[in-house]
Amino acid sequence: MTYRYHSLLAQTAYSDLLRVHLDEQVGDIVGDLVEKKRGGRTYLYDTFRVGDRVISRYIGDMTDDLRDALRRKGAIKAERQDRQKTRTRLSNILKAEGMTPLDVQTGSVLFNFARLGAFRLGATLVGTMAFRLYEGELALRMDAEMMAQTGDIDIASFGKLSLALEDHVTEPIAEALKLLSFDPLPALDHRHTWRWRDKANSLSIEFLTPAFGDETPKPLPALGVSAQGLHYLNYLIAEPLKAVALYRSGVLVQIPRPERYAIHKLIIADRRTGTDRLKAPKDRAQAAFLIGMLAAHRPDDLADAWTTARAGGPRWRDRIDRTLAMLPESRAILAGIGA
Repeated sequence: MTYRYHSLLAQTAYSDLLRVHLDEQVGDIVGDLVEKKRGGRTYLYDTFRVGDRVISRYIGDMTDDLRDALRRKGAIKAERQDRQKTRTRLSNILKAEGMTPLDVQTGSVLFNFARLGAFRLGATLVGTMAFRLYEGELALRMDAEMMAQTGDIDIASFGKLSLALEDHVTEPIAEALKLLSFDPLPALDHRHTWRWRDKANSLSIEFLTPAFGDETPKPLPALGVSAQGLHYLNYLIAEPLKAVALYRSGVLVQIPRPERYAIHKLIIADRRTGTDRLKAPKDRAQAAFLIGMLAAHRPDDLADAWTTARAGGPRWRDRIDRTLAMLPESRAILAGIGA
C-alpha cells in the first residue's frame, strides 16, 4: 500500500497548533489547583468560589504535557491574545497545505461540544470522524473514500469516568443540540435518549459507552446524556489522544489511539449484521490502511495493541481472525510483529 504524507511545514504547524490548544487548559485556570487521586490516576481541578459556592472544574489528567504547561502558566496567561492569532495562522497554514477541514455543520457541533466541556470531561470521537483526524496525528494524506462520512458523529465515554470526575458540562448537551436544530430520536427505553438527528435528516449524533454485560443504554453524568452500551468499546477508548479538528482556529477533541482503532475495526467488521454489514468493507479498509502505516512507523505501539486485543479472550481472537482471513497482507504484517 502506498502512503502519502503531508509536508514538513504542515507537520510542524499541526504540532504547534495542538500545543497551543493544550496550553489553553492552563490559560483558563482562575482559582487554586487541587489534585485528586482515584483508581491510580491523578486528576487536576481548578477550584474557585462563585458567591457562596465552591466550584471544582476538571482540567485533565496530570500528564507530563500538563505539568510542563503548569510550569509555564504565567507566560501562557500573558499570551492569551497572541495565542488566538497563532491558532488562526496555524489553521490557515494547514488548510493551505491540504489538510482536510470540517464542514460547517460538523464543525459547529464539535465546537459547541468543546465549548460545553464535553471533550475535557472524557468524550472521545470514534468512527470515521476519528479516522479523519489521524491525518494530523500521523501526518497522512488520507484516501477520500475511507474518510467519507456516513452522516454520523459517534461520541464515546466511560460511565465510571463520568462519575469519577465529579464535574459536568456547563450547559445540558440536549439543549445545545436543540439550538443546533437536532431532535432526539425515540429509544426503546424512554428514560435514555442517546441519539439525535438534525431537522434536515443529514447528520446524526450518537453517544456510546463500553458495555460489560448487556448492551443497554446507560447514563453519562458528566455529559448529561445517556449512551448506548457496546462490547469491545472499552478497548478502543482506553488512553485516548488529544487532537485538533480543523474548524475556525481549531477545536481540541479526543480520539482513540490509531493502533487501537485499527485492531478494533477488525473486531467491528466481524460484528456487523444485517444492513449494517454494508459498512464492513470500509472497516476493513481503514484497518488495513492503519496497520500498514503503523507497522512501518510505530511498530511497538501496534504490537502492544495487538497483544492486548488477543488477550481479550477467544471471542476477541475469533472475530479478529475471521476479518484477517479477508486481509492477507494485514494478517502477515501482524504475524510479523512478533505478537
